[in-house]
Amino acid sequence: MDAGTATSARRLARGITATWWYTASAIVFLELTLVLVTVAALAQTGAGPWAIGIVLAAGLLWWGATLVLLLQYRHRDDTAGTGPWRRIVLPLAIAVLYAVVGGVATGLWVVVGLAILQPLMLLNWPRGVRLRLVVAATVVLIGLWIVDQRTVTFDSVGQSSWWVLAMFAIMLPSMSVLSLWWWDVLITLDRARAAESRLGATQERLRVATDVHDLQGHHLQVIALQLELAERLMAKDSDAALEQIRLARTSVDEARQGTRDLALQFRSVPLRDEIANAVDLLRAAGTSAESSVDAAADAAPASVLGPVIRETTTNVLRHGGGSWARLSLTRAGDAWRYEISNDAAASTVESGDGSGLDGIARRAAEVGGTVEVDRGRSEFTVVVTVPEATR
Repeated sequence: MDAGTATSARRLARGITATWWYTASAIVFLELTLVLVTVAALAQTGAGPWAIGIVLAAGLLWWGATLVLLLQYRHRDDTAGTGPWRRIVLPLAIAVLYAVVGGVATGLWVVVGLAILQPLMLLNWPRGVRLRLVVAATVVLIGLWIVDQRTVTFDSVGQSSWWVLAMFAIMLPSMSVLSLWWWDVLITLDRARAAESRLGATQERLRVATDVHDLQGHHLQVIALQLELAERLMAKDSDAALEQIRLARTSVDEARQGTRDLALQFRSVPLRDEIANAVDLLRAAGTSAESSVDAAADAAPASVLGPVIRETTTNVLRHGGGSWARLSLTRAGDAWRYEISNDAAASTVESGDGSGLDGIARRAAEVGGTVEVDRGRSEFTVVVTVPEATR
């Protein structure tokens, strides 16, 4: 993976961090609620403080162990399976400990089953395994609760608490798996979006390379034939050989002019389209981008501002670190003002050599324009102003 791809991957990972914490928090909240419901049910049935304290301590330890599994799941790899067992053996051992402590204290098999089965839901199972596992776990927990109903006598005071505990225990695996499934869907969509962005850039490069190849290949082939003919005619007919050399020189001029025309096609994209393309590219990379373009933007110097727009957009994509960006092109008296801002801190937007900003400054200075750079604590802004008469 090259540096650009790695940077894009980190940007996408940051862009969905909030969603991950929503997902993990839901599972963590449900598990903690289950532990507290177990302790409350014990207290309601008159269990001693030592029994309640031990169950609470074991439950919190079990809860912490599931946090470890969740953090490992965040960076899951579809091809890695459940991963090295040394990373999950301790959480699973803690789950068994809580199963023993909770089962002895409550006398309920459903508590034992949930303590062991819930951590299994958080492992990185291959595709399709988790669905079968959660169905099996739910069936097992329902069966264990039926066994508890027949073997355990519930007094009138604690019966409702045990029922609440059982319902939580039976539903928790499926709710956890549903949350993780939503996270997997989001990751898949993010990867597809990144792949689409890279594919679009690759197709554009391929189109440019094809145009250059067709243009230069044709002219070079003609020049090679003309020079070869001149070489053969040199000894027999020098005038004809010189004519072929003149034709070859003309072909060189045509190739040079064709290259200029091709380059001009890329430089002459309307600035309104340049900014629209920049916004689309930023959004494809996971940035919330907005733009504001003056109605008379077609009169702005595209030959200068077009490359500036592309370079500043590339800088935002390369350095990353932000979740939003704003682009604007407005008339400022007898000049045009282009501005791009994003919420990256100054330390994340400075490159090792600063060539991007230096190139923009040189380009603006050549036409009598100016460049202003504002590195704020939480916002980075580049403002380029060029005279209206520039062409």
